Amino acid sequence: MYVHKLHEKYGPIVRVRPDMVDICDTNAVREIHKTNSRFLKTVFYRNMVSGAVNNVFSTMDTKFHSVHRRLLASPISDSSLTRFEPLITDRINLTVSKMKQEIESRGAADVFKWWLFMATDIIGELSFGESFRMLEAGKKNQYISDMERLASYQPMRTTFPTLIKIAGHVPLPMIKEGVQAGRRLGMYAAQSIDRYRRLIAENPSEPKPTLLTKLFETEKNGLTFDNIRQEAQGYIVAGSDTTAVTMTYLSYAVSSDSRVREKLVGELMGLSEPVTDKSLRILPYLNLVITETLRLYTAVPLGLPRSVPSEGAEFCGYQLPGGSTVTTQSYSLHRDPAIFPDPNSFKPERWENPTKAMRDASLPFGGGSRICLGVHLARMELRMATALFFRAFPDARPSKKEGMSENDMIMESFFLMAPQGHRCLIET
Repeated sequence: MYVHKLHEKYGPIVRVRPDMVDICDTNAVREIHKTNSRFLKTVFYRNMVSGAVNNVFSTMDTKFHSVHRRLLASPISDSSLTRFEPLITDRINLTVSKMKQEIESRGAADVFKWWLFMATDIIGELSFGESFRMLEAGKKNQYISDMERLASYQPMRTTFPTLIKIAGHVPLPMIKEGVQAGRRLGMYAAQSIDRYRRLIAENPSEPKPTLLTKLFETEKNGLTFDNIRQEAQGYIVAGSDTTAVTMTYLSYAVSSDSRVREKLVGELMGLSEPVTDKSLRILPYLNLVITETLRLYTAVPLGLPRSVPSEGAEFCGYQLPGGSTVTTQSYSLHRDPAIFPDPNSFKPERWENPTKAMRDASLPFGGGSRICLGVHLARMELRMATALFFRAFPDARPSKKEGMSENDMIMESFFLMAPQGHRCLIET
């Protein structure tokens, strides 16, 4: 938000650190995030993960990234995900059922809580072959608490990496809990992988398919247990909060605008049973709503740092030296009034005939070869969750119970964005 205010005051390119600039310009976005770009990830990403082992998210090594991405991309591709659709649909139906029960007993449902449980259960089962069963429990466990603690701890990791290393040997009270949370998450991932290994051993000819099965098949060809654990842990973190936050803001934005809600519900009620992802892909307004939500409420809204190549680069009339850092934060790109008129308003219709500038400025999942691996899974979950939620709650509206207000929904960003109240009550 601070960097965005700098753009509003000084224009498309602002220096935010002695060796870093943020650029709000579509030409820069295309150049920096194009496939085979020479603008590589910086040590910022490496500092976000613990231990000495990289994963596909954190690595700065292009060869490592290419090898691991090939192994991970196929099971999570658009075509491969169809085999997981029944599992995803069942989890979302259970989520809606739990929301109904809470509305009946409490008068409103905390959709932020339920979307988080849903997304965590789905990515857990898709990664490890076994759900975390958050939906069945209906309350936060240690795992969820650790993920939340880790999210608020990430700025410490990226800003004071040396301090974090020291904390691994000399306990420092202010970051002790974050370090412990990170260690426990690593332990959960390791335990889950061990369970899946046992499943494979019990049925080697037909193991239950997961997004990571291919990694186990190639373990003998060079991938270590720690490699697989890091990729699994990355999947869990990336595939839970992001989807949950997006669905929370979608539920809130649509429920807050009766015109948008009625138009969306009208389209969804025209579907025949059973609702399938194939039938949802062709619904115009549903997909406009999702796209506008991703624009206004991007789960990772801050600038994603890239290193300027050795020969330097020129953007917006300024020469940037090699080795400096450049970021292009989606929060500002998605709010450029020259590209998105009335940028702070939720208007799904703006995407009916998007301009080239709109498409170029849209970075909800990153861009280029480092675009989010889970983009297709995320979109499938968003389509199905939106459809089943508003078919079940066609009159959904924000609740004022328990002191719930617009202030609870103010965006708070560390690395991942979330509503500052950490709740979103919806009633019918």
